[in-house]
Amino acid sequence: MIVPMKKASILILDAAREASLEKLRELGVLHLERKTISSENLSKLIDRRNKAEIALGVLGGYKIDKKAAGSATTTPAVKEHVSAHVIELIDQRKSLQEQLILNGKEISRIEKWGDFNPADLKELSAAGVDIIPYELFDKAYAALTDENRFIVLGKGKNSVYGVAVGAEIEGEQPFVLPECSFSELNDKARDIKTRLQDIEVQLGKLAYKKGNIKAELALLKEQIEFETARAGVEDMGTGEVAVSCISGYAPEETAGVLKRVAAENGWALLIDDPKEEDNPPTLVRNNAFVRLIHPLFSFLGTVPGYREYDISFSYLMFFCLFFAMIFGDAAYGLLLLGAALFAGSVFKKKSGKFPDVFKLFVLLSCCTVVWGALNGAWFAINYRYLPGFLKALVIPQFNSDVALHPFPGVLKTLFQLPDKQPANTAYWNVQFLCFTTAIIQLVWAHIKNIKKLLPSLVAVAQLGWLAMMIGLYFLVLSMLLKIALPGFAVYLIGGGLFTYFIFANQTGGNFGFNIGKSFANFLPTFLNSVSSFGDIISYIRLFAVGIAGSSIAQSANSMALGGGLNGSVGIVVLKLFAACLILAFGHSLNIVMTALSVIVHGVRLNLLEYAGSHLGMEWSGYSYAPFALQQKENGRV
Repeated sequence: MIVPMKKASILILDAAREASLEKLRELGVLHLERKTISSENLSKLIDRRNKAEIALGVLGGYKIDKKAAGSATTTPAVKEHVSAHVIELIDQRKSLQEQLILNGKEISRIEKWGDFNPADLKELSAAGVDIIPYELFDKAYAALTDENRFIVLGKGKNSVYGVAVGAEIEGEQPFVLPECSFSELNDKARDIKTRLQDIEVQLGKLAYKKGNIKAELALLKEQIEFETARAGVEDMGTGEVAVSCISGYAPEETAGVLKRVAAENGWALLIDDPKEEDNPPTLVRNNAFVRLIHPLFSFLGTVPGYREYDISFSYLMFFCLFFAMIFGDAAYGLLLLGAALFAGSVFKKKSGKFPDVFKLFVLLSCCTVVWGALNGAWFAINYRYLPGFLKALVIPQFNSDVALHPFPGVLKTLFQLPDKQPANTAYWNVQFLCFTTAIIQLVWAHIKNIKKLLPSLVAVAQLGWLAMMIGLYFLVLSMLLKIALPGFAVYLIGGGLFTYFIFANQTGGNFGFNIGKSFANFLPTFLNSVSSFGDIISYIRLFAVGIAGSSIAQSANSMALGGGLNGSVGIVVLKLFAACLILAFGHSLNIVMTALSVIVHGVRLNLLEYAGSHLGMEWSGYSYAPFALQQKENGRV
C-alpha cells in the first residue's frame, strides 16, 4: 500500500537554523520538499563526492593484497583523504599515458633516421656548415638538379630521406628535427613505463582502503544532504527577528512525533494534507511476501506516483504466471531454483540476510517447476520417455505429446466450442488460458479504476469500458479459437462503448455539454477501443515465446542424440562427449534467450498493457527519502 503523507511546514528562528536542521535529521521522518539549490559549499561537497566515487571505481579493479595492506605506509594526509590521493595518482597516470603516446609517435617518426643528436646539427650550422634533413617523395627527388647537394641516407616505399648540404631545397619543407636523440626518446619511454608501473603498484596497495572511501562517501552524503537542506531553507523576512521556513512531507503516522519534537524545540508547525498541486514522495509498504517484487521495481526504476496505485501484489501474482509460462520447462525451473538458493546462501553468509531478489527468484523458479510439471516439460523430453511419477503430474490437455483429448468439460458448459477438434488440443488450451489471463488482469484494472473514481459518474464510464473489454474477449475467442460468438458480446461491445461516451467527461457542469465533449473525442476513443482489442490478443505472446523455447530445446536434443551411439567404444565415447557439449550449450543458450524474453514480454504485459493502458499509471513518482542520519536510515524499514 502507498502510505498517506502529510505536508509539514516548520517556522524556526534564523539563528537556530543549523541546530533545528540537526534535530530534524536526528528525527529522520521529514522528506524535504524538492527545490533547486546552489551554493559554493554544496558544489565543493558534490565535487568531492564525484571524485570519491571515481576513486572507488578505480580501486574496484584491483585485488586487495593483504601483505601489502599490512606493510603499506601512507602519510597522515593520505589516511584522511584516500580518494584525493587516488585521484592524484589517476591524473598522473593519465598524463604519463598521454606523454607515452606522444613519445611513441616521435620514436616512430624518426626511427628510420637512426640514432643522431639534433644538437650536433645545430652546432655544425653555427659553425657555417648547414646540414638540412629532408624526406622527399620520389617525384620531388627526381626533380633535383646538380645544384642541390643532396646525400641520400635511405629509401622508403615512395620516398627517400637524406640531407641537403649548404642550402635548402627550394619548394620543399625540411624534416622537423626531434628535441632529443632516438636513444634518449627510448630512455624517456622506459622511464615513463617505470613510473606507470609504480603508480599501478601504489594503486594496488591502496585497494585495501576501499572501506575508507566508502565511509568517506557516506559522510559526504550526509554533508550534502545537510547543506542542501540548509541552503533550501526559505527566509521569511529580515529585521530584529529573522524567521526561516522548512517544508517537506512526512508519513501520516509520524505526525504525532513531529508535533512533539516541534513543541520541545519551540518551532511553529503546520501540518496539512497535500494539495492537488503538491507532488509528495511515494512510500510503498507491503508485507514480506509482496515485498518480493520490489527488487524488480528497483531494477526497472519504476516508482508509482503518490496518487497512483500500488500494484505490487497483482504485479507479483501475474508476473509469476508469465515467468512460468515463458520459461515453461520444469527442469529449467529446478536449475534456476538451485542457482537462486546457492547465490542467496552466499550472500546470507556475508550479510546475515537472504536477499529479497533471490527470494523472488526462488518463488519464480518454483512456479516454473509447477507449470512445467503440469505440462510434462522436462528438458523438452517426449512424454513417453518420462518416468511414471512425472507422467502422473501431467495435465493431459496441456501436453502436446499425449494423444488428443476432448475439450475440458467446464469449457463445454460455458462456451460453444468448435465442432471440429483442433489439430493440437494442448496448444489450443494454452492459447485459451492466455486470453483468459488477459481479460482477468485487464478487468481487474478497470475494477480498481471504478473503485477509485466512485462516487463520481466517471466511474460509470469505466464500467462501460469494462463491459466492452469482456465483449472484445469473446470476439478474440471467436476469431482466433473458433469459439462461437455469443449474441450478448455485441451488446457488451456497443453498449459499453456508448456508456463510456456518455459518462467519460461527467466531472461536473452541464450533463449534455459533457456528453458533447466525449463525442468530440470520438476518433481517439475508438482507436483506444481497437487498442484494447489488440491488448487482449497480445497475451498470446506467452504461448508463442513458450513454444519457441520448447522448439529450441527439442532442436538441441535432436542435434545431440539424433546420430545414435553406433560404432566402436572410442567412437561411442566421442559421440557421448559431443552430445553432452551440444546439450549443455543448446539448453544454456535457450535459458539465456528465455530470460531476455521474460524481460521483454513478461515485464511489458504488466507495465504497458495492464498498468499503462488500462490502469493509466505513468510511474511518475519518486521514493520517500527522509532527511536523516545515515545510521538512522539504515535502521528504517
